[in-house]
Amino acid sequence: MSHLSANCIFCKIIRGEIPSLKLAESAKSYAFLDIGPTAKGHALVIPKYCGEKLHDIPDEYLADLLPMAKKIALASQLDVKGLDSTPGYNILQNNGRIAHQVVPHVHVHLIPKRDEETGLQVGWPQPADAADKDQLASLHKDLVERISKL
Repeated sequence: MSHLSANCIFCKIIRGEIPSLKLAESAKSYAFLDIGPTAKGHALVIPKYCGEKLHDIPDEYLADLLPMAKKIALASQLDVKGLDSTPGYNILQNNGRIAHQVVPHVHVHLIPKRDEETGLQVGWPQPADAADKDQLASLHKDLVERISKL
């Protein structure tokens, strides 16, 4: 557990210093119920590696994160008879305070969506110039060049 921070609340949960309602655990990930849920079954999946943003986490930890989130998502969809009873769910992952990240440790929210009123409410505002084809083409070229250098 050398990849964990002494002061991070999620690292303390992983180490068992702070209690949690654990749902699942692997060598590289930990999942538990959110204590401030936006919907019944709202869970968090966190890597056992402390890093604030997605790009701070080694790929082998990230490769474990989504399969665990998938398991939690599947479990949240089933009723007691094993039948699919939840219409959908959101997977949310924020990076940095400006992007609404509260705890500076990468985490994925799994939020079951049972109806229009419960769970995560998402808006998708689109700036007036967002569809400008010339700007989009220029941005595309720039991003492709940057990606090729990584």
